[in-house]
Amino acid sequence: MSFDGLFTHAMVRELNQTLAGGRITKLHQPYPNEIFMVVRNHHQNYPVLLSAHPNFARAQISKIKYTNPQTAPNFVMMLRKHLEGAQLLSVEQIENDRIIKFATTGRNELGDEEKTSLYLEMMGRHSNLFLVDEAKQRIIDLIKHVSPDQNRVRSLIPGGQYVQPPKQSGLINPFTSLQGLAPLILEHPDVETLAPALQQHFQGLARDSSLEFATVVLQSGDSMAYAKAWLAAFDHPQPQLVTTDQKMAFATFDWLTLPGEKTYFDTLSEMLDQYFADKSERDRVNQQASVVLRVIKNELKKNRNKVKKFEQELAQVDHADELKVKGELLTTYMHEVERGMNSIDLPNYYDDNHPLTIALSNQLSPSRNAQKYFTRYNKLKTSVKYINEQMALAQTEIAYFENLQEQVALAAPRDIEEIKQELIQEGYLRLQTKKKQKPKVSAPEKFYASDGTLIEVGKNNLQNERLSMHTANRNDIWLHTKDIPGSHVVLHTSEPSPATLLEGAQLAAYFSKARDSSNVPVDYLPVKRLRKPNGSKPGFVIFEGQQTLTVTPSAAVVQRLRQAPAK
Repeated sequence: MSFDGLFTHAMVRELNQTLAGGRITKLHQPYPNEIFMVVRNHHQNYPVLLSAHPNFARAQISKIKYTNPQTAPNFVMMLRKHLEGAQLLSVEQIENDRIIKFATTGRNELGDEEKTSLYLEMMGRHSNLFLVDEAKQRIIDLIKHVSPDQNRVRSLIPGGQYVQPPKQSGLINPFTSLQGLAPLILEHPDVETLAPALQQHFQGLARDSSLEFATVVLQSGDSMAYAKAWLAAFDHPQPQLVTTDQKMAFATFDWLTLPGEKTYFDTLSEMLDQYFADKSERDRVNQQASVVLRVIKNELKKNRNKVKKFEQELAQVDHADELKVKGELLTTYMHEVERGMNSIDLPNYYDDNHPLTIALSNQLSPSRNAQKYFTRYNKLKTSVKYINEQMALAQTEIAYFENLQEQVALAAPRDIEEIKQELIQEGYLRLQTKKKQKPKVSAPEKFYASDGTLIEVGKNNLQNERLSMHTANRNDIWLHTKDIPGSHVVLHTSEPSPATLLEGAQLAAYFSKARDSSNVPVDYLPVKRLRKPNGSKPGFVIFEGQQTLTVTPSAAVVQRLRQAPAK
């Protein structure tokens, strides 16, 4: 289902039960459109995600880890000023709309009571998060500033009056009244026509919710009782992800219109963490990696153009002998060449005296024309070594940036900063701040084999470098996809079981460019056989004496290996 008014109703109830009465202890803004608000309640800390993302706007308790920027944005600084230490009074939904109000009370700098609220409006590209002074209904700040030229309906700047978004007149909140439902059913006796009619009559129904609502009320003669029972179920959700035809959907409880394999969760927030894990993570990576991706794209384009140019020059070298032949023929038959000629046909004694047409410059003497061909021949022959050297360098650069491109595709948001730091170290990206800071390399991701063996996977070149060349034991087993860009994987054991070796190979294949392929070859050998050439780029190693096995990557296996086995 969608994160519509019905789902918002269920989520608000869950958040209010869990958070109301707690204290706001921390506020962070790791991403441009998202705030994490840590609420301390019932002796626990709850990280609450408030997202005004155009595609993934939502409110939930999220346990997905995040990394804060070195400099806090202005909006979160304002939130900290007004909300840190404040009590969260309640979490409310505005009617049955996609608007959530977090009401708080605290003390200002003078010690006076201050009541403020956070309003999260989940309206697609118009989504926004407001900090509002409840006494004056004045906007203190908002996560997206919108100029009056872009929105003339209401003020979306600090200091303006907070006015809720315009509503569709006449829509009824289904949780307070089902007035008009019976006539609609009589007028529209089938699902296809009843669903849009319900959307136009009741507030907060997305298309998929209206289809389910129509299906429920038409399945029995007592439609009103079924409708009330269906709406009441949103107060007692059974969160679930439904997988069908490689697609995933979420629902608050069992839906007739969502057949498929179901996975149940204890809370709606846990369900959303699982559902948005890949989608929102990819988007966050793309937001943070925009500069990195631009550098990678430009360097790949530049080096691929170089290779193309060098290949064209080498193709000309293949015809260098023809230049030499023309020079020799001009020298041999110099007496037949006259100044001012544009071309001449001479017998080619290298090809049974078949005539060969030779282009001439009418501004040069016969001997200078011959010398010109010899000069071009010698230049091409001399350039072969240089061209091959430069082509090898360009191809090395292409392989390096293709590997980086794959690392970005597999990276979590916290890994992007290290990839950016690597580009700065290698001179591809300028350091934007004058103050030099020593790069802090995060730890590789940890996995656990079925027998409990620790497996570490590097997510970028700096992690790969430290894992393979510094932290791994000499006798640990190192794995990497054969001739395919990917992560370094280390099994922290010198004698892995066949099952553990296969699980390590699964991780190496999954965290590589071949993650969607089958029968992926993976090399493995002891760490002590790795060598790093002098002057090579981070994460680059050479080795020999490896063995190879073949595996097919599986996301399910990777997810299982993330969990430490029970002791």
